[in-house]
Amino acid sequence: MPGRFQRASLAPEGFAVASVQSQENAVEILLHSRCVTGCCPDCGQPSDRVQSRYHRRPSDLPLGGRRVRLMILARRFWCDVRGCGRRIFCERFDGGSLARYARRTQRLETLVHHLGLALGGRPGAAFAERLMMPVSKDTLLRVVRRRAVERSDALHVVGIDDFAFRRGQTYGTIVCDLERRQPVALLPDRALETSRAWLARHPSISVISRDRGGGYGEAIAKALPDAEQVADRWHLMENASRAFLDAVNRSMRQIRQAVAGKVVDPKLLTSAEKLQYEGYLRRQETNKAILQLSKDGVFIRQIVRQTGHSRKLVRDVLRGQRLDVFRTRPSSLDSWLPWLNERWDSGARNALALWREMRAEGFSGQSGVVSHWAQRRRLAEKANQTGLARTPSARVLARLMTSARQELAKSEAILVAVIEETVPELVVARKAIGDFQAMIRSKSAAQLDTWIERAQGSLISSFANGVARDLVAVRNAITSPWSNGQTEGQITRLKLIKRQMYGRAKLDLLQARLLGASSA
Repeated sequence: MPGRFQRASLAPEGFAVASVQSQENAVEILLHSRCVTGCCPDCGQPSDRVQSRYHRRPSDLPLGGRRVRLMILARRFWCDVRGCGRRIFCERFDGGSLARYARRTQRLETLVHHLGLALGGRPGAAFAERLMMPVSKDTLLRVVRRRAVERSDALHVVGIDDFAFRRGQTYGTIVCDLERRQPVALLPDRALETSRAWLARHPSISVISRDRGGGYGEAIAKALPDAEQVADRWHLMENASRAFLDAVNRSMRQIRQAVAGKVVDPKLLTSAEKLQYEGYLRRQETNKAILQLSKDGVFIRQIVRQTGHSRKLVRDVLRGQRLDVFRTRPSSLDSWLPWLNERWDSGARNALALWREMRAEGFSGQSGVVSHWAQRRRLAEKANQTGLARTPSARVLARLMTSARQELAKSEAILVAVIEETVPELVVARKAIGDFQAMIRSKSAAQLDTWIERAQGSLISSFANGVARDLVAVRNAITSPWSNGQTEGQITRLKLIKRQMYGRAKLDLLQARLLGASSA
């Protein structure tokens, strides 16, 4: 048999229910304290002499879909201790139920805090209105800030990385406790001194996982010279792949000569390709001017000022990364080229008819792709050529060269074989990159020193020199169980919270929501 409803369950702990009045949209509950006496806040002595009474009206959790208004009968007491400077004091209740000057009970305050952590200001206020406990957006954020608690326990293993307040303009730093998988601090910038000062205040840290960029390595060395630094494994893998892509970019001139074999003839280009070729010629003039300035000993910053080009463009030119004639992308037609060549040689020259046949066989592309291919074949035949060779982009070539041979089409495998025969240095670079990534996957750094000596004489010497400069951290990244992946995940959460507030959150509110959501 179900028990009867107890009116005492409506009241917070330490209060008794005097009466309950149900109205149309609200429930009013009259309460009084169960304590007979009150303690003076100055001297701490109890008193039972009541001077007067008054009502406090804090908000509480809703009941049956209606708002609850508590009316608490509070008392004022006389303090009879002669040495106490306070003569009259107000009754104070248990802080776990109703804090001093509070306009909400603690159980409602906790719910408001969690709404602020999860939703922020305006969305949280809208949701609280639906839950029959209206609260303003400013109050939600004020509660989040007020209840923010900084971590005071000792840290041993942390991850540190930067995040963007505004991408490309202002950055901050996030620090995470990798053992507890929680963020512990947000710093206002990524300056070396800011990170060094924070790390110096936490001498218990023994292992620090970090990104390879920025000045975090130097800051750690200054603040905690005995701490073990661990480079981020994901960035090492990504940097290695990027190093091979840069090697392919620097070899594009040799690759283009091997694949195309001839100077581009503008007569054999379609209208779209002519526009790209004209842009290539303009880029070549820019490239020559920048390269000449570099040969004359002009620094990159001065080249940027003299030419008006961006720093990224100047660096790309000096690295040989602006040599592609055409913007080549993977096409839906690539796997159909053998079939198209066979049908073309058999006399089928109508592009639309060829497209209809391909559609019947499952081709998903548009007719314009086939028409463009047919136009290029006709131009090539007019010049007595079997086809117009086009060199794929460096990114496509890097992907083909690092893919397994059984996964390549026949034409792709032939292209890779030609490149390997023409530019054997790329084969050496590819093997070096594969060996480095294999060391990371197998968590074995026994051959790292030998690998550096071998790679420093190849096309990836810049990457190898960077590994040599950061040798200890890279070795730890290969062998250590710690990595910065958890920190990257917390940065993703930080971005979500920042975007919920339209990117306008100050650092203290951002930290309060991030740390509060992690510990809640």
